Amino acid sequence: MDDRLPASAMPTLRQLQFLLALRAEGSFVAAADAVGVTQPTLSAGIKDLETTLGAVLVERGRNGAVLTPAGEDAAERAARALGEVEELVRTVQSAGEPFAGVFRLGAIPTIAPFLLPRALPLLKRTFPKLRLQIREDLTARLVDALRARTLDAALIALPYDAHGIASAPIAEDEFLFLCPDTHPLAQRNDLSPEHLKGEDVLLLEDGHCLREHALSACRIAPGRRSSELGATSLHTLVQMVGGGMGVTLLPKIAAEAGVGVGAHVAIRPFAEPIIGRSIGVAWREGGPREDEARKLADVLRSLF
Repeated sequence: MDDRLPASAMPTLRQLQFLLALRAEGSFVAAADAVGVTQPTLSAGIKDLETTLGAVLVERGRNGAVLTPAGEDAAERAARALGEVEELVRTVQSAGEPFAGVFRLGAIPTIAPFLLPRALPLLKRTFPKLRLQIREDLTARLVDALRARTLDAALIALPYDAHGIASAPIAEDEFLFLCPDTHPLAQRNDLSPEHLKGEDVLLLEDGHCLREHALSACRIAPGRRSSELGATSLHTLVQMVGGGMGVTLLPKIAAEAGVGVGAHVAIRPFAEPIIGRSIGVAWREGGPREDEARKLADVLRSLF
């Protein structure tokens, strides 16, 4: 006995796209514009979808449209289904030839602006048919996107333990000491983590993995008063240090990219180099683009 639903009882991919657009935009007019159809066309598609599924998916009102609980559930499943279909298309199109189509690459903010300017020309030369889509975000959200199949690989700081996610290191990133250029430690050649104990150590906000790596590398207690002065980016952190608000640890990859240029800061190495983190490529284990992610790691490793 065939228990499969007849085609007439199945929603179309276009209807699912309409539902996701409506959830994202909050109105029929904006959703229709987002997917390139007229408002009546989108409205009719949503109505047909409700008829097919036998449930009210959208609450319509003067102030816009809000998905019902059934609509939210349908939208979540629609996102996964469309992700699978998109992955099917990309996999078939690029079969037998790595990086022949769109490759969606994520990167954390403490890596992206310092590595990508060097990496992108090399990747373009190595894989001429590659079309990269870049997304910059925090590690946890990039990992979620890998699992949801909305990213193919991500540049993150390692180690990072996440079920179903594999990774390959491409470089070790040393931590350097950053202080105002008038600071007493600015000229020392014997710096060690002990020198930070009497200092206001500035860190990135909670959620940035670099914050945890810095705390661990120099054995700084997480509850220090300085940690509440967290910055949202390394560029902001450098300016805070240059303004005399404290000192910090700076990844060498950022220093070499010139993040401290123009600021009134001194960048000094520790007497015994501190390897604060590894930089690596992560991907969904067993996914169809695993081989490409490994090739990506191999190419990027040549930059160091």
